[in-house]
Amino acid sequence: MGRRPAKGKSRARRSGARKLRVTEDSRVRDLEKRLAEALNDKAEALDQLKTRARDLDDAREQQRATSEILQVISTSPTGLEPVFNAILRRAVRLCEALFGVIYRYDGELIHIVAHHNFTPDALPVLQSQFPSPPGPTNVTTRAILERTVVAIEDGSDERISPPGSVAIGRRLGYRGIISVPMLREGVPIGTITMARRERGFLADTQIDLLQTFAAQAVIAIENVRLFSETKEALEQQTATAEILRVISSSPTDVQPVFDAIAQNARKLCEAGSAQVVTYDGELMRLQSLDNIEPERTDSLRKAFPMAPTPASASGRAILSGRPVHVPDVEADFGYGGWSLQGLRSVLAVPMLRDGTPIGTINVHMWTTPRPFSDKQVTLLQTFADQAVIAI
Repeated sequence: MGRRPAKGKSRARRSGARKLRVTEDSRVRDLEKRLAEALNDKAEALDQLKTRARDLDDAREQQRATSEILQVISTSPTGLEPVFNAILRRAVRLCEALFGVIYRYDGELIHIVAHHNFTPDALPVLQSQFPSPPGPTNVTTRAILERTVVAIEDGSDERISPPGSVAIGRRLGYRGIISVPMLREGVPIGTITMARRERGFLADTQIDLLQTFAAQAVIAIENVRLFSETKEALEQQTATAEILRVISSSPTDVQPVFDAIAQNARKLCEAGSAQVVTYDGELMRLQSLDNIEPERTDSLRKAFPMAPTPASASGRAILSGRPVHVPDVEADFGYGGWSLQGLRSVLAVPMLRDGTPIGTINVHMWTTPRPFSDKQVTLLQTFADQAVIAI
């Protein structure tokens, strides 16, 4: 019979085996922990790479959008509609907005000038609110008054949103809303406003993008303004040169000068018609008419010669020696019966020789009233000076 191992030695071997298993289990757990940490680090790194890739894609898309808008600006020097539409299409897409609106502020009233992604039922709801003066009733008017970005997390929440915004927000179906002001030399001239179905605010990158779009809109507005002013100046210089040419080529006949003045006055003032009237100290006489319908021409010619009275713009200009502007003839109770012929707006500028009126240059709007601008008054005064030279 073999000898049995001593009890002490058997117990020691079992204890050693247990220690070995414990050590191996510990190593396995340590390896599993390290593997889990490595996998977690790898997942975090992948998430970071994906986030950076998304950010890079967003940045590239935003750069493309701003570049495309600058291209539209460069190809649209005379109109703002293509620029505004391009801005809104890209802003709504990149901000994941429900709809977008561009407003213009003329110093008194806020007007809707462009919109994107409205349903046929929703657009009239918004349009019914404008034009309106700025006030603390919604984000757009606040952005203009405060000259800074204004955002509301939930436009349907009465606790954080003005009552006017709550009602409109519920009718149009938006919650989160933001308005970015368009500033020209610090002066607000409008806003870009985005509305979203979801509550909450836009990301900082999206707000930065809207501010970039707002700056581009201001550039477009300035470009159109400068282009228009340059075009107007060139047209006025051309008209003045033409009238001076007619004066020099007609030293003994003033009629061609009157005709040239009437024609250029009508064109540059964007009027429906124009006329030149002379005054001999007692009676006014009609000397030239431009673009007046035959039946109106007959009526006007039959009215002359006439003494100057407050019943006509020419009479008022001669009696006062100052320009007379009647924005709406039908609203002027002291005016004569010209409204029966369809006359609605008239501007008369006196021709003065040594301060004494010797006639007037008039421009008219028919059927629909449309006031004339200060620039157009100044232009007619220039023509009046040329007419005095010719006379």
